[in-house]
Amino acid sequence: MVAKVLAYLILFAIISSTVTSDPDTLQDLCVAAPSSGVKVNGFACKEEANVTAADFFFDGLAKPGVVNSSVGSLVTAANVDKIPGLNTLGVSLSRIDYAPGGLNPPHTHPRATEIVFVLEGELDVGFITTANKLITKTIKKGDIYVFPKALVHYQKNNGDKAASVISAFNSQLPGTQSIAATLFTATPAVPDDVLTKAFQVGTKEIDKIKSKLAPKKS
Repeated sequence: MVAKVLAYLILFAIISSTVTSDPDTLQDLCVAAPSSGVKVNGFACKEEANVTAADFFFDGLAKPGVVNSSVGSLVTAANVDKIPGLNTLGVSLSRIDYAPGGLNPPHTHPRATEIVFVLEGELDVGFITTANKLITKTIKKGDIYVFPKALVHYQKNNGDKAASVISAFNSQLPGTQSIAATLFTATPAVPDDVLTKAFQVGTKEIDKIKSKLAPKKS
């Protein structure tokens, strides 16, 4: 298991150095200072005198998250929003936990390639090329799978036990666009006549989908 994790980390390092998506760093560190009010491609740098070890630390991926979503998955991100020290470094991680039968719905990461390492369980995964070809595989504990930058992809736990993966990205903030949520819960809303024509269905079907995806009222 240790050897597999080491191989995964080495592969991730190679991808990060050769296919870096974010701009190259020009200094040793640039800890994000979101409250600075300065708008740049990323975040302005915190004063180095105020940098601490806490800016480079996050323990949120150590344990499985509580999965209570309607699709049966939970994504816990470890990006620059959680780790300010990642600013300008061009890498981030996420942990994804899946209930039995859980789905991480079709989505894209507009700013990053993703590579997943299976911690537990077995998943059916796939991505769709711009030629509309589905490339899919079943992966299990210890396996690695790559989703090319910006292509639509998904993961589905078809087992009767919980599953989890660690995802690595060559961006400090890869961004995520869920296909269904993007189209049906946008603000302002995508016009119904666009959706009905695109999906070749009636307004009733569109309204039903929107009601299913609408945020739950607390």
